[in-house]
Order: sequence, then C-alpha cells, then structure tokens
Amino acid sequence: MMQYTTVSVTPYLQNCSLLWCEKTKEGMVVDPGGDVARILSVINKQQIAIKSILLTHGHLDHVGGAVELSHHVKAPILGPHQADKFWLDALQEQSRAFGFPPHEPFIPQRWLNHGDYVEFGNESLEVRHCPGHTPGHVIFFNKNKRIAFVGDVLFKGSIGRTDFPQGNHKTLIHSIKSQLWTLGDEVTFISGHGESSTIGEERDTNPFVDGHLL
Repeated sequence: MMQYTTVSVTPYLQNCSLLWCEKTKEGMVVDPGGDVARILSVINKQQIAIKSILLTHGHLDHVGGAVELSHHVKAPILGPHQADKFWLDALQEQSRAFGFPPHEPFIPQRWLNHGDYVEFGNESLEVRHCPGHTPGHVIFFNKNKRIAFVGDVLFKGSIGRTDFPQGNHKTLIHSIKSQLWTLGDEVTFISGHGESSTIGEERDTNPFVDGHLL
C-alpha cells in the first residue's frame, strides 16, 4: 500500500509530498519547492529510496528545490508537461519577482503527458494534464489509495489563480470538471497549499466551481 506525508516548504507554505511503497520503501517526491534539508530529513527518517522527483507545474515555490534534491538523492526530475517550459526557463526572473534566492533554469529529464504513468515499488501514479493555472500543469493520481496530488489546480474551498502568464480561468474550470471530478467523490486530494479535501466535498461546496459535470 502507498504511504505519504507532506512537508511544508518555502515562505508560501507549499505542500511538498513524499510518497512511498510500504513494501519496497521506494518512493517519489512531489513538488520540492525549497527547504531541501527539511525534505531530506523526512526521507532519511522514513528510510525511503527516492526513484524520481515529480513536478506538477513550473512555479518557483513548487520547483525551487528540485535540482538540489535531485543531486542529493541521485534521482531524475520528471514533469511537468512541456507547455510549462517557459516557466522553468524564467526561474531567474521568478526568483527576483518573488524575493527568492537565485535559481537557475533547468530542463527535467522527462516531460510528462496526459495518460503517462510513473512507478515506484509496487505503486504507480496516473498523470493527468490539467491546464489553466499554468498551461503545463499536471496532477498525479494513485488508484489504489484513492488519492490525488493536484498542485495548484484545486484547493479546499478555492481554485488556482489564473492571472499569471498563460493562465486561463475557463481552461482551469474545464480541467477541474473533466479531470478531477471524474476521479470519484471519495477521492482525497492534496493541494499545493492548505488543507486536504475530497472531490465530493468540493463538488458540493466549492463556491468557485458549480456542482455539475460538463
């Protein structure tokens, strides 16, 4: 069975998630935005062998620690979708704009596409492309655990911002309805910031998305 925990990183309190296969102790890190020493301490405490580092999208608070962590754990960086390349190319500009230490642009070892799967131990994550917050945003879904890691697409009681370059509100709502609502009401999701929730709770109560499927 897959296990997971979250680590709050950066001044933006971004939820970096550590996932692992309970049987093999192989794992993944989702969105290591910074505070790499803190992430490593959790990895070491759980004695996890990290196979890959996964990125939901290219914003600095989600990717800022990816290269440093990759060097420490000797694991490749996967994702996001290639449509977010311009965000990774602009990491120096993002650093200045948001008051972060300088970060150099990088290219992941593999871009991710809708329908891909990433595997660790006896577990796998389905990749779904969910543009809107950014054009290359992806989410990760574990069918066995019925849990999704959705970055900044959907929050408890809110949705992702769409006022950044190439953000699009209509596209974001379409992604939520077509890719998140269809996971099932019982599915728990971990957002990039804030508390977890379930798909059913947000379908019924989230004021930013109406309660009807497309």
